[in-house]
Amino acid sequence: MTVVMRGRSTSSTGTEITHGPSAMTLKTSAPRDNGGDGNAFSPTDLCAAALGACATTIMGMFASKKGVSLEVEFEVRKDMETNPRRLGRLEVVYQLKTDCDEETFRGIVHAGQTCPVRLSLSDGVTVSEVYTRC
Repeated sequence: MTVVMRGRSTSSTGTEITHGPSAMTLKTSAPRDNGGDGNAFSPTDLCAAALGACATTIMGMFASKKGVSLEVEFEVRKDMETNPRRLGRLEVVYQLKTDCDEETFRGIVHAGQTCPVRLSLSDGVTVSEVYTRC
């Protein structure tokens, strides 16, 4: 399935992106440490947030198919590398509220660990994930 998104520059360090199917828009801005004003998500912030959102979505879909209730909260910490400037490390902590059995919990975690965004990240990005049950 192909999804089309369109973007345009709004300044020398910012963009506005429109999601074709929904017409929802979001803005990006370069971070302060890279010459921007930091007033919106940076493109690499979006990538980091996408990892948490994707894993959460896939875990929710897995739990739903199993007939299990699941609520997820996550926090992502992003560290950049220099020379070249790129994502270096993403640390994600997922808090899963569920009453499922241990086998299903392991399946939920595996689903999160194999989400499409995680599988799309290069080996040059270190990903550290913690899944806790609350």
